[in-house]
Amino acid sequence: MAGVTVTAYLVPQVMAYAELAGLPPATGLWAALGALALYALVGSSPVLSVGPESSTALMTATAIGAAGVAHHEAASFAATLALVVALMCAIGWATRLSVVAELLSRPVLVGYMAGIAVTMVVSQLGRLGGLDVGDGDTLHRAANTLRHLGEVQPATLALSTLTLVAMLLGSRRWPHAPVALLGMLGATAASALLSLPDHGVALVGEIPAALPSPGLPSLDPELLRAALVPALGIAFVGFTDNVLTARAFAHRGDHRIDPHREMIGLGMANLGSAVLHGFPVSSSGSRTAIASAVGARTRFAGWFTLAVTAAALLAARPLLEAFPSAALGAVVVYAAVRLVDLDGFRRLYRFRHSELAIALATTASVVVIGVLEAIVVAIALSILDLLRRVARPHDAVLGYVDGLAGMHDTADYPEVRVVPGLVVYRYDSPLCFANAEDFRTRALAAVAEAEHPVAWFVINAEAFTDIDFTALGALEAVRRELSDRGIVLGLARLKHELHELLEPSGFLERVGEEHVFPTLPTAVEAFERAHPA
Repeated sequence: MAGVTVTAYLVPQVMAYAELAGLPPATGLWAALGALALYALVGSSPVLSVGPESSTALMTATAIGAAGVAHHEAASFAATLALVVALMCAIGWATRLSVVAELLSRPVLVGYMAGIAVTMVVSQLGRLGGLDVGDGDTLHRAANTLRHLGEVQPATLALSTLTLVAMLLGSRRWPHAPVALLGMLGATAASALLSLPDHGVALVGEIPAALPSPGLPSLDPELLRAALVPALGIAFVGFTDNVLTARAFAHRGDHRIDPHREMIGLGMANLGSAVLHGFPVSSSGSRTAIASAVGARTRFAGWFTLAVTAAALLAARPLLEAFPSAALGAVVVYAAVRLVDLDGFRRLYRFRHSELAIALATTASVVVIGVLEAIVVAIALSILDLLRRVARPHDAVLGYVDGLAGMHDTADYPEVRVVPGLVVYRYDSPLCFANAEDFRTRALAAVAEAEHPVAWFVINAEAFTDIDFTALGALEAVRRELSDRGIVLGLARLKHELHELLEPSGFLERVGEEHVFPTLPTAVEAFERAHPA
């Protein structure tokens, strides 16, 4: 059931994505067959649906335009591009570059998918209205569409609009039905019954009568050179898309996603697409969601999808040829609408505004500067936001609150009491170059702001999971400054790993092992023994 249902959604969708890439619709079907066949051999997800999808299709279209290949060579270049993507994935697998998957945060994913959705919709505006808006980036296409609004073909616009509305309403009423296929069939029937091609409605047109013969695409050095840079970007985007989508559905089964295997899995999927003369592929979140919802749990779902898709291509060719191009554009827009995670944006707004800003910046970057550049910008923003939080973390002076066990932040409880002469200080971050000076300044400020003359300054080191050389210098500067004032420095809750890291530096020897405590209560007891009331 999963294989049949996914095929019903896959056939019109991959044909639409092929047109999105600037290629004949049939190449989408060929790419899907090759990708499905080889991914199942090595991929770590039993339910991930691989094949043509939006971001790699858009990047393929961009690469074709940038390479300046003639229109009749576009399909050959796209297959070569898929082969180079496969090679990039193989190199990434061999060098274990799958670690890059950990650099993509949830805000980046939410913003990236929304940006892709906007780009997909804009890319189809011309097809929806029967306009020739030319090539170019998203902003250029949007501007061209506005300039040519007076040339809209009424029959084409009506068909695409009705198809889109029917799919959106149908998906709300029957969320697991193959509404994309039903929408395409309805649009095809309307086109035939009303003779819409006579009114300017374009059809998919001729599809080869047989499956393509497997074989390597062109290895022309000129095409290979032109493919290198875009292939690197497509491999990066495709891999991260694979891992994120696979992880999103892994919790619904009992399988575990291995990013290392996903790297070679993506490579094999692109190799399969290349030898069947397709174009670069990745994973489809919408098709994976359908497979999971219908009941896919093993690789057999992928094998059945492959078999049913091949049968559809061989047996339903006249029907596929009669698909209206505008309706395929409506399928792309329908898929785009489902990519926007409005609930994700709302949750980011409620949780932390800086992460919402990262998501919105990612969306804007995808639309304005392109998919690959946007991912680089988004990762940079995520790292900067992390460094900002690490560089200026929360800190606290700790004291006792009646009725509550342990020691607590004096800023949280007005009735808190501290031990006179003792400052227990907590800095809520690992120590590194980014916050070393901030730690030194705020630690000494806690001494200066104490209510009573300070005899001991004990650092609650539970958050110090790591320390670098710069931060060690700041820690030593605090010890030296306190020593000059006659104040004893103590360390409590120092992790064993950090103890081993600090020991060779001589810092613990200068502090004195008698001032390194396993818990806060033992530190307070030691202070009270040294300074009885």
